Amino acid sequence: MGTFTKEEKSVIFTILTGAIAGIFILAFINPKTADIEAQSASKPLSVNINQASAEELVKLPGIGPSYAEKIIKYRQENGGFKSAEELQKVKGIGNKKFIKIKRFITVQ
Repeated sequence: MGTFTKEEKSVIFTILTGAIAGIFILAFINPKTADIEAQSASKPLSVNINQASAEELVKLPGIGPSYAEKIIKYRQENGGFKSAEELQKVKGIGNKKFIKIKRFITVQ
Protein backbone atom coordinates (compact mmCIF):
# COMPACT_ATOMS: atom_id res chain seq x y z
CA MET A 1 0.00 0.00 0.00
CA GLY A 2 1.35 3.42 -0.94
CA THR A 3 1.59 6.55 1.14
CA PHE A 4 -0.72 9.52 0.81
CA THR A 5 0.37 12.69 -0.87
CA LYS A 6 0.28 15.99 1.01
CA GLU A 7 -2.90 16.99 -0.86
CA GLU A 8 -4.63 13.67 -0.06
CA LYS A 9 -3.73 14.02 3.62
CA SER A 10 -5.19 17.52 3.59
CA VAL A 11 -8.47 16.29 2.06
CA ILE A 12 -8.73 13.41 4.55
CA PHE A 13 -8.04 15.77 7.47
CA THR A 14 -10.71 18.21 6.25
CA ILE A 15 -13.31 15.46 5.87
CA LEU A 16 -12.58 13.97 9.29
CA THR A 17 -12.62 17.38 10.96
CA GLY A 18 -15.98 18.21 9.37
CA ALA A 19 -17.45 14.85 10.39
CA ILE A 20 -16.31 15.25 13.99
CA ALA A 21 -17.65 18.80 14.14
CA GLY A 22 -21.00 17.63 12.73
CA ILE A 23 -21.27 14.84 15.28
CA PHE A 24 -20.45 17.27 18.08
CA ILE A 25 -23.09 19.74 16.91
CA LEU A 26 -25.77 17.07 16.62
CA ALA A 27 -24.93 15.47 19.95
CA PHE A 28 -24.25 18.44 22.17
CA ILE A 29 -25.48 21.69 20.71
CA ASN A 30 -28.79 20.84 19.01
CA PRO A 31 -31.20 23.21 20.81
CA LYS A 32 -34.31 21.22 19.85
CA THR A 33 -33.00 18.12 21.63
CA ALA A 34 -32.04 20.10 24.71
CA ASP A 35 -35.44 21.85 24.78
CA ILE A 36 -37.36 18.57 24.46
CA GLU A 37 -35.30 16.95 27.21
CA ALA A 38 -35.82 19.95 29.50
CA GLN A 39 -39.58 19.93 28.85
CA SER A 40 -39.84 16.19 29.39
CA ALA A 41 -38.03 16.43 32.71
CA SER A 42 -40.46 19.03 34.06
CA LYS A 43 -43.71 17.70 32.58
CA PRO A 44 -45.99 15.02 33.96
CA LEU A 45 -45.93 11.53 32.52
CA SER A 46 -49.70 11.38 32.34
CA VAL A 47 -52.66 13.61 33.16
CA ASN A 48 -56.18 12.24 33.06
CA ILE A 49 -58.10 15.16 31.57
CA ASN A 50 -61.36 13.83 33.00
CA GLN A 51 -60.12 14.03 36.58
CA ALA A 52 -57.23 16.50 36.67
CA SER A 53 -57.42 19.65 38.76
CA ALA A 54 -56.48 23.03 37.32
CA GLU A 55 -53.11 22.73 39.08
CA GLU A 56 -52.45 19.43 37.31
CA LEU A 57 -53.63 20.69 33.92
CA VAL A 58 -51.29 23.70 33.94
CA LYS A 59 -48.37 21.27 34.02
CA LEU A 60 -49.20 20.32 30.44
CA PRO A 61 -47.16 22.12 27.75
CA GLY A 62 -48.93 25.28 26.60
CA ILE A 63 -51.74 25.03 29.16
CA GLY A 64 -51.99 27.93 31.56
CA PRO A 65 -54.64 28.75 34.16
CA SER A 66 -57.07 30.11 31.54
CA TYR A 67 -56.94 26.96 29.40
CA ALA A 68 -57.12 24.76 32.50
CA GLU A 69 -60.39 26.45 33.48
CA LYS A 70 -61.75 26.06 29.93
CA ILE A 71 -60.92 22.34 30.01
CA ILE A 72 -62.66 21.89 33.35
CA LYS A 73 -65.70 23.87 32.18
CA TYR A 74 -65.96 21.82 28.96
CA ARG A 75 -65.61 18.61 30.98
CA GLN A 76 -68.40 19.64 33.36
CA GLU A 77 -70.74 20.81 30.60
CA ASN A 78 -70.24 17.74 28.40
CA GLY A 79 -69.94 14.92 30.92
CA GLY A 80 -66.22 14.45 30.41
CA PHE A 81 -64.03 13.63 27.45
CA LYS A 82 -64.67 10.44 25.51
CA SER A 83 -61.32 10.64 23.69
CA ALA A 84 -58.12 12.66 23.92
CA GLU A 85 -58.88 14.21 20.51
CA GLU A 86 -62.08 15.71 21.92
CA LEU A 87 -59.85 18.12 23.84
CA GLN A 88 -59.59 20.05 20.56
CA LYS A 89 -63.24 21.08 21.01
CA VAL A 90 -62.14 23.32 23.89
CA LYS A 91 -61.91 26.87 22.52
CA GLY A 92 -58.30 27.77 21.80
CA ILE A 93 -56.94 24.24 21.75
CA GLY A 94 -56.24 23.54 18.13
CA ASN A 95 -54.26 20.87 16.38
CA LYS A 96 -50.83 22.40 17.13
CA LYS A 97 -51.44 22.70 20.86
CA PHE A 98 -53.03 19.26 20.95
CA ILE A 99 -50.00 17.68 19.27
CA LYS A 100 -47.75 19.21 21.96
CA ILE A 101 -49.75 17.73 24.83
CA LYS A 102 -51.30 14.52 23.50
CA ARG A 103 -48.47 12.30 24.75
CA PHE A 104 -49.02 13.61 28.27
CA ILE A 105 -52.79 13.06 28.51
CA THR A 106 -55.08 10.14 29.13
CA VAL A 107 -58.86 9.78 29.17
CA GLN A 108 -60.35 7.38 31.67
